[in-house]
Amino acid sequence: MPMVVIMTRDVEARYRGFLGSVMLELSAGVYAHPRMSAGVRTRIWDVMVDWHGQLRQGSIVMTWADSAAHGGLGLSTLGEPPKQIVAHDAMLLVRRPLANVNP
Repeated sequence: MPMVVIMTRDVEARYRGFLGSVMLELSAGVYAHPRMSAGVRTRIWDVMVDWHGQLRQGSIVMTWADSAAHGGLGLSTLGEPPKQIVAHDAMLLVRRPLANVNP
């Protein structure tokens, strides 16, 4: 059972109440649990996906140790800014769209 960390930004208060009931709030919007099972992690993430699909506000990142994943890090994201996590040479990298610099 690996440690799970969830970071929220610009989300409604319901997220804080829900996450605070199942995890320790280390700092504003940063939640951790030292030994969370994959089943509990999945159920929590399902709630986040459902709420974010309805509210469409803010961003949420969840990470956990996963020896089967690239870089040993499991990662799920919701919200803005849009980014794509890609595996390259056993590392995780963030790819973001480039802003149009030429009008």
